[in-house]
Amino acid sequence: MSDQDPLVIFTPSGKRGHFPVGTPVLTAARQLGVDLDSVCGGRGICSKCQITPSFGEFPKHKVTVAEDALSEWNSVEQRYNDKRGLTKGRRLGCQAQVQGDVVIDVPESSQVHRQVVRKRAEARDITLNPSTKLYYVEVEQPDMHEPSGDLERLVQALRKEWDLPDLEADLGLLKTLQPTLRKGDWKVTCAVHLGDTMFGPRIMHIWPGFYEGTVYGLAVDLGSTTIAGHLCDLATGEVVASSGIMNPQIRFGEDLMSRVSYSMMNAGGADEMTQAVREGMNALFVQIASEAEIDRNLIVDAVFVCNPVMHHLFLGIDPFELGQAPFALATSEALSLRAIELDLNLHPAARVYLLPCIAGHVGADAAAVALSEAPDKSDDLVLVVDVGTNAEILLGNKDKVLACSSPTGPAFEGAQISSGQRAAPGAIERVEIDPVTKEPRFRVIGSDVWSDEDGFDAVIASTGITGICGSGIIEMVAEMRMTGIVDGPGLIGSAEQTGTSRCFLDGRTYSYLVYEDAERQITVTNRDIREIQMAKAALYSGARLLMDKFEVDSVDRVVLAGAFGAHISPKHAMVLGMIPDAPLEKVTSAGNAAGTGARIALLNTKARSEIEKTVHNILKIETAIEPRFQEHFVNASNIPNAVEPFPILSSIVTLPDVNFNTGGGDKEGGRRRRRRS
Repeated sequence: MSDQDPLVIFTPSGKRGHFPVGTPVLTAARQLGVDLDSVCGGRGICSKCQITPSFGEFPKHKVTVAEDALSEWNSVEQRYNDKRGLTKGRRLGCQAQVQGDVVIDVPESSQVHRQVVRKRAEARDITLNPSTKLYYVEVEQPDMHEPSGDLERLVQALRKEWDLPDLEADLGLLKTLQPTLRKGDWKVTCAVHLGDTMFGPRIMHIWPGFYEGTVYGLAVDLGSTTIAGHLCDLATGEVVASSGIMNPQIRFGEDLMSRVSYSMMNAGGADEMTQAVREGMNALFVQIASEAEIDRNLIVDAVFVCNPVMHHLFLGIDPFELGQAPFALATSEALSLRAIELDLNLHPAARVYLLPCIAGHVGADAAAVALSEAPDKSDDLVLVVDVGTNAEILLGNKDKVLACSSPTGPAFEGAQISSGQRAAPGAIERVEIDPVTKEPRFRVIGSDVWSDEDGFDAVIASTGITGICGSGIIEMVAEMRMTGIVDGPGLIGSAEQTGTSRCFLDGRTYSYLVYEDAERQITVTNRDIREIQMAKAALYSGARLLMDKFEVDSVDRVVLAGAFGAHISPKHAMVLGMIPDAPLEKVTSAGNAAGTGARIALLNTKARSEIEKTVHNILKIETAIEPRFQEHFVNASNIPNAVEPFPILSSIVTLPDVNFNTGGGDKEGGRRRRRRS
């Protein structure tokens, strides 16, 4: 190779070098470290090394590319074009040979570490670098004169052709190795796990001949209430199926501490909950594989994120120590395990990675949110709130990041609310209340039509109106506050006080009638208001505590994460006092950021070491031992807050100055309705 040889320039990387005439483009790319994919090792089988040559004058590169700068189109390329079709102008990098100076573009689809685009504009894209990749290889046949095992010759071929290190294999692979090699006439495709901190590189699976399929990975968010899974194609990064189920542990307690208590009070209680969550997990895997129409044995990698109690129970560790100060974790480090150790029904050799926990009450789910939303890379001060049964809160910028968790309980997810339910077709999700008539209008999941618009009855005929989901109850309570049906301390007024007969006496307090038909009555009771007040006060107090530690009274922007974070109206969340005062346009949604963080860790193994380092730099705040938490909680129990001024909110919304605590309660003004059981 000399300066007299043709110059090969690759875009978009800009890498360049001189190569002898006849050098395959794929070989040149490999020698220069250009990101050009290949599974078959240059045999013209996989077509992943497609490139686009450019011809003409290139003043920037000081080169002129002739039409014959690459070798002529050959029979291998023609065969592939006839069978699958090549985009016009594309060549196969393993077949096209350098004949003269040439500029070659590597399209994104041909890059090994290509970007997996995320839907949100402000989100960082994921660089594809999965743990497990496919390699086609041709193995030397056994020779009586040079005896060696089939595995040893397979490992040698992978080392020689792909520059892979010496690989190991599980017993399960050894059982199928010999018949597979012979069926493929000593040509096979291997799925190779490239190793991590706990396990060295190893062969996971083997197919006879060239395997044209793919392998899959799972990103799983194990929450207190729900388990959500995303099945990803490890070759493309594409999410091919997503599904979720209720966490079966709910029968042992709706919140984390009740599950810890169940473990303390019942011999074998922790083991029961471990078995329940693993059975639920396997049920989810069956569901998600069925939806994607794939064999579960093709799932070779999985990443899990969860809060500390779920983390311990999933691993089979008694969470006893997490129920009392100093809330010690058995381990806070990231874990690399075999799926079989956790009784997970995936590929027999599948690997599992659990993100690190941050602290005793700030788990791997918060670490995943940090990976997804990257507050440590933010120029401005960002508050990230993962809204769930146990809220994870991060506050930070490039200088530092603080984290805490806050026990909001399941009210935001519709639980412990009289007409509450999970988000499902028929559930009220959007609400508006007329400030004059106090009449509600609403939208239900599965319909774009409001309840007072023509066609609403027809649209909801199949589902009916079944209850109120989390985003619906947030909007409902906020609207009741904005229209003077609820006062600051959280009391619902009587019909006389509020000016609507929808407020009726319900025991010793008043309730607000949202909807009724022959089958059901949907109301908001004063106890419902209390549940929401407690949940939002816990959430706000955690955020305010971090602001105290940061020595600030405001934040630049707020990111709402969590399963229903995408559905929460910023204005209603602020009226309720869930989040600090901020410009509404600076309150955005991240959807399920914990699940996204799990997906990033699944698809880019370098992100795993990145988050392990990041977690060590996050300052953990334990709300349970902070004296000001209770003070903030009491203030935040008011709607929106008894002390905080919320000036930005006040410039947008004028909240009625009402107080319904008249001492004896105004029972004369209320029209009593009996709630149907």
